[in-house]
Amino acid sequence: MDTKDTVALSKQENLVQIGKFTLFSISAGIIQVVVFTLLEELMHLPYWPSYLIALIASVLYNFTVNRRFTFKSANNIPKAMLQLGIYYALFTPLSTWWGDALVRHGFSDYLVLGGTMVINLITEFSVNRFIIYRTSMNTRGQEKAL
Repeated sequence: MDTKDTVALSKQENLVQIGKFTLFSISAGIIQVVVFTLLEELMHLPYWPSYLIALIASVLYNFTVNRRFTFKSANNIPKAMLQLGIYYALFTPLSTWWGDALVRHGFSDYLVLGGTMVINLITEFSVNRFIIYRTSMNTRGQEKAL
């Protein structure tokens, strides 16, 4: 397979992949909400640092489990992290900005967080599926054979 070719998956494999990504993202979302709540409610931090710290904890967990179990990739970890880092270099300032702006305009912190998490789920799946792991899905465990 040419290194520029996208790995072809069957309809069922695509659905399973979307399901796994969604479930792992929900568990990462739980981590994000718990960390966010602890920082906002117990430490009384403002929205943006609470969001930023919670997002980082969620991203690290989500990257690890999705790379291993959803995309089953033997892709170079530093390269994959750099690619995801580029996505988050764009997403994080934008989502921090719009989240803080919406909260300052009276929207509920948790409603803003939830909406931002949905946007993150959709865009991060697309980046992972079609950019980061496009050519390396289902290669985990085949490293020795290559």
